[in-house]
Amino acid sequence: MEKIKRQSGDVRRMQIKSAVKKILFYEGMQKLTTKNIALEVGISEGTVFKHYTSKKAILDDILNDVTMELVEPLQYIGHSTEPPLKRLEKHICFHLDYLTKNKGITILLFTEASYQNDTALKKMLDKIYQSMEQSFGNIIRDGIAEGIWDEKVSIEDLSSLYMGIPLAMNIELLLHQGDIRGLNFCKNMLDLLKRILRK
Repeated sequence: MEKIKRQSGDVRRMQIKSAVKKILFYEGMQKLTTKNIALEVGISEGTVFKHYTSKKAILDDILNDVTMELVEPLQYIGHSTEPPLKRLEKHICFHLDYLTKNKGITILLFTEASYQNDTALKKMLDKIYQSMEQSFGNIIRDGIAEGIWDEKVSIEDLSSLYMGIPLAMNIELLLHQGDIRGLNFCKNMLDLLKRILRK
């Protein structure tokens, strides 16, 4: 085996997290073992444990990244003073762009809690889910209040529908070997939501 260059702790942790996301996306939860993570990065299993005490510690670190890199920016978009339609477009496109660049996150967010049956993990995932749903709902609420969208639309139901979009995109990603550039997914989802909201 070719000798792997020594990397800084931060770089190695990024490589480990990238490997986890790749395994989740292409092979699924059942293949997510520390042995497979080590093989994907090209390091020993011991090196994985040098940086993380357990597989759960890696997943927790990824979820912390999701909070900082996805949830917090979506909250900012959801509560900004820009017009609701502009915020809606930014919210959807930022969300889907992040998930496209971080393949495997959707699987982690929607299946890991039930797979692990871990109460703390479920609580963290629920917090992430609720925060994204609320930031989206805030945009819809503002648009209805401004009279640009149909007040008969259920914000709760539409928010639930919105939270299912990443699952649909994940299927498209899998069917297209991880590449959906030609599918205009963000534009199509935005057009769909605009039709639902139209007065």
